[in-house]
Amino acid sequence: MSATRHHLKLGTRGSALAVAQADVVAAALAAAHKGLDVAIEKIATQGDKDLDRPLHQLGGKGVFTKELDDALLDGRIDFAVHSLKDVPTEIPEGLALAAVGHRAHPFDVLLTLDGRILDELEEGARVGTSSLRRRAQLLLYNPDLEIVDVRGNLETRWKKLQAGQVDALVLAAAGLERLGWQDRVSEILTQEIMVPAVGQGFLAIITREDDSKTRSLVEAYEDPRARIAADCERGFLEALGGGCQVPAGALAQVIDNQVVIEGIIASPDGIHVYRGDHQGRKASAASIGKRLAIDLLDQGGDRIVARARAQKA
Repeated sequence: MSATRHHLKLGTRGSALAVAQADVVAAALAAAHKGLDVAIEKIATQGDKDLDRPLHQLGGKGVFTKELDDALLDGRIDFAVHSLKDVPTEIPEGLALAAVGHRAHPFDVLLTLDGRILDELEEGARVGTSSLRRRAQLLLYNPDLEIVDVRGNLETRWKKLQAGQVDALVLAAAGLERLGWQDRVSEILTQEIMVPAVGQGFLAIITREDDSKTRSLVEAYEDPRARIAADCERGFLEALGGGCQVPAGALAQVIDNQVVIEGIIASPDGIHVYRGDHQGRKASAASIGKRLAIDLLDQGGDRIVARARAQKA
């Protein structure tokens, strides 16, 4: 434990969830380093400001990270905390993915006001989500649902459910846990129903690549097993060349000396689905994820990715 006094500026988005996540990381680092002071600075991103368009129309995953990346590169903050699922597979030049923490609950969950689960929703029930991945898998499971695009922070989405604008919401379990909202969950959607987003459940720390002092301090948050699973999933997504505009998901787990990954590529209407799994030595985690992605692309997933890119253009 270090006895030297250090002062760091932590950048985060301004939502209640983002601040709660920043507090988790700040507390962990303070516990690891005696004399470390962490000041939290809230920074609004494009994804926070533009709530009128679906996420897949905003230009990919960097919509929740670019402004924080700029603040890092400008020296206004020392490190940023993100949900790893929001971090692009290509980290901007000059920045580094310095730490990946222990994974929280990786799955999605269903929220209804009356506790109904997915199988109990009536034909035409309106389910709110901003994710093409969730849309595709919901329609694969039940094509009679109506999927409604719902943007905004968790509080905003919950109010839309309460106001009757939708009959159900699909959200990430990890975010609800970090806000203490577990009692609002009607059903956990395990990977048999819905393969989660790449990186879902992980918190990640981004630093400047050349800031050795900060990087050495935030290394205390690193979980080696989490890093292996994250590398495997991010290898999968990198091989797809995709982001929010591609309906794809993956879940990797480290079991003994092996890493096992399950992945899916699906058309937004849930009609065309390519799904599979791979496993191998954890030392080759990223390559295992890439190999699975290539297999799914070869099966026909390349057509879904090509259509997603054409629509984005």
